Amino acid sequence: MKISEIGSQICSRCIYDNRISNISFDKQGVCNYCHQVDNLADEYGTGMVKGEQLLAKIIEDIRNAGKKKKYDCIIGVSGGTDSSYLLLKAKEWKLRPLAVHYDNTWNSALATMNIKKVTSALDIDLFTYVVDNKEVDDIKKSFLLAGVAEFDADTDIAFVQVLRSTAAKYGIRYILEGHSFITEGLSPVGSNYFDGAYIADIHDRFGSKKRKTFPNLTFYHFMKWILVYRQKFIRPLWYINYSKETARQELITKTGWQYYGGHHLENRASEFAHTVWLPKKFKIDLRNLNLAANVRRGVMDKKTALSLYNQTIVPQLGLIDYVKKRIDISDTQYQQIMTGPIRTWRNFYTYKKRFERLRPLFYLLAKANLVPTSFYLKYCFPEKIT
Repeated sequence: MKISEIGSQICSRCIYDNRISNISFDKQGVCNYCHQVDNLADEYGTGMVKGEQLLAKIIEDIRNAGKKKKYDCIIGVSGGTDSSYLLLKAKEWKLRPLAVHYDNTWNSALATMNIKKVTSALDIDLFTYVVDNKEVDDIKKSFLLAGVAEFDADTDIAFVQVLRSTAAKYGIRYILEGHSFITEGLSPVGSNYFDGAYIADIHDRFGSKKRKTFPNLTFYHFMKWILVYRQKFIRPLWYINYSKETARQELITKTGWQYYGGHHLENRASEFAHTVWLPKKFKIDLRNLNLAANVRRGVMDKKTALSLYNQTIVPQLGLIDYVKKRIDISDTQYQQIMTGPIRTWRNFYTYKKRFERLRPLFYLLAKANLVPTSFYLKYCFPEKIT
């Protein structure tokens, strides 16, 4: 994207512009997403004494709930910075986590090695759920054929289901996730959307295989984990003064972990989504999430962020050929897909309206840490029609 192609109004604080979905600006030109981050930081006491106290209370609750059990919490791991660092912190907090990984069979070798290095160095048990590769490839192919942006949505949905089902199996109430709204931001409302119904509908329409091993998160399962099992979903990095750069150095020094070169590059499916599928077919460049977050937290100036944002995305050599071969599409079919019609989640069956109707309930569940606050903010409000 050229600077000249950026929208007619840019946030005076970050780099979001008026093309971002559901964006608005105050009298000072600050966007609503910057205010959203400020409100969350105030609520969670991010990097302040309040945050330390809130997190200390949560850690105490986790220990108490996990007494006489082998594990007191579940931590989802991908081999990336945030989840690996959370394992490191959990040990410092004297928690007894079980590391859980959902292997969609598209992992990079480095991600797999990182998971092994970190869990071994910290003496943490690892449970890995491996989906049938032919089955997941068929799901991914169906998303390409559908012409929707959320190519890797199945991974996120399946990961949550694996985390929650594993927690239920071991009688664990607390699930910890390595996510930081300070360093990653929160994706704009309406820019993308996915849930278990969306995954099923697209695969039913465009796929050819039955889902036998894919751990889909249906509405029934979602509510069961929340209301019956009372599983709490905690994001500890929301409370602390977290720096990805410092985290990487600690991981390298203490565990031998290795950096994989960029956000989402630890998995080839997410790498394809971010460096090929989204920018080339949909003109969507999600680098602005991290760059805007870096500007907000003062580790990068606005001019530098815009300069980086304007650099052309260059996918890894051989990545496109790898994807075509893996999901069995010809060069001709690939070109037809890339130039074919664009659809959105609005063209398929989802739980979105149901989540919106149940917004008061999910507000209470978010306050009780039974669902992530980001879920409530993004999934439970209707889109603003502009």
